[in-house]
Amino acid sequence: MTGDRPLADWVPPPAPGPEAMEGRYARLERLGPRHASALFAANRADDRIWDYLPYGPFHRLEDYARWMAETASGKDPMFYAIRNLDTGAWEGVASWLRITPAAGSIEVGHICYSPALQGTRAATEAMALMMGWAFGAGYRRYEWKCNAANRPSRRAAERLGLSYEGVFRQAAVVKGRNRDTAWFAAIDAEWPALSAAFEAWLDPGNFDADGRQRRSLSSLTAPILAARDPAAG
Repeated sequence: MTGDRPLADWVPPPAPGPEAMEGRYARLERLGPRHASALFAANRADDRIWDYLPYGPFHRLEDYARWMAETASGKDPMFYAIRNLDTGAWEGVASWLRITPAAGSIEVGHICYSPALQGTRAATEAMALMMGWAFGAGYRRYEWKCNAANRPSRRAAERLGLSYEGVFRQAAVVKGRNRDTAWFAAIDAEWPALSAAFEAWLDPGNFDADGRQRRSLSSLTAPILAARDPAAG
């Protein structure tokens, strides 16, 4: 526990707003109409990517573009399109939301990875870039929330080094179904070790000639977790 303590030097961080973030495998740009066609095409490969999101699937480009204009063009949630630099294609989106500079808290969510992006180095680096920007800007707490029934999302949060904090029962109704919400978070004191874990995993030397990882990210982040998710396995 971090405990009740004075924060004499606390200065709230700025609201997020970088137009782009880029690493070795992924480039993130503020989501805009120019991304709609490519993302719509990538998403059509599997409607199941929308199962735990409060919108979608979209079967017409016009509907996807309308959702983008109405839901994904503001400052909270603040959406980014993700380009896989290995393929050169726009293959997913993610956002910051519940952005609360006064508390130093920010959440990552609305993550929608097309099948082409799932399981790639670009997919992981996109999350590392967003987390790194937030902690670098001075945020104290980085949150991840998901439907408690979404086991892949729970495993992903823990793999990325976000610690399990419990389940809020009957937290929402989504698409006519009850949603219990599982909570995960990382805090600023953990970021140096998490950053080193991401750097080690993303290093080209961590992959063999066939692209297979030598060390898993989970093995690198596990020692950093303050609590493990009993249902993530």
